Amino acid sequence: MLATGEGLTAAPVTALGKIFASVMAFVSIGAVIFSIIFVFGPLVSKLLHLGEKELKKEEKAIKKGIKIIEKEKRLKTKGK
Repeated sequence: MLATGEGLTAAPVTALGKIFASVMAFVSIGAVIFSIIFVFGPLVSKLLHLGEKELKKEEKAIKKGIKIIEKEKRLKTKGK
């Protein structure tokens, strides 16, 4: 009940009860975060790898374009 935001059914009266409720809240939120990461982690990893491949393709295309431009400049300077 702590992780859902509904809170406790009865407020703890003792200091030990309050500490226990706080620890349980942190543990339950940690479990939720871990579960989300466990489920969606592989998807995020796959997307990052695909993005990396696309960046490498773009980098090769840019380098190829730069080489073509440099080659054209050399040919123009030789022609003068």
